[in-house]
Amino acid sequence: MSTTFRFTINGKARSVQTDAERPLLEVLREDLGLTGVKYGCGEGQCRACTVLLDGKPVTSCLTPVSAAAGKKVVTIEGLAAGDRLHALQQAFVDEGAMQCGYCVPGMILTAAALLERNPRPTETQIIDAMNGNLCRCCGYPRILAAVRRAAQGGENA
Repeated sequence: MSTTFRFTINGKARSVQTDAERPLLEVLREDLGLTGVKYGCGEGQCRACTVLLDGKPVTSCLTPVSAAAGKKVVTIEGLAAGDRLHALQQAFVDEGAMQCGYCVPGMILTAAALLERNPRPTETQIIDAMNGNLCRCCGYPRILAAVRRAAQGGENA
């Protein structure tokens, strides 16, 4: 049975009529055209599908759309300010941390949540926060360098 769900996505009020248990990932990609959200494993293990739900990283493949009702959702498309990249997006470019790019949206959003709650994390805190995000290309050293760079305000990591 379809229900109308309203939420704020990337700063804009949106609504969609769909099944309550439908994965948020499907709604974002198929109904709202936000293809920066990636389908990875479909089991919440790789975190390629990570989005921010009221500022917290969630796996959108396992999150029903009903859980987003009335909340703020941020996807990778919502981080940049117009033509200006978010500090993390720029750091990923500067550090060459986007080998195939498939995991990058989830990595950046996970790191954004970390830096929002802790702007100057230690190396251990960065590793702990990023630990569940998988990169099939094994670009971890550059990904960690990018998060360090963004935490340091763009300075060399």
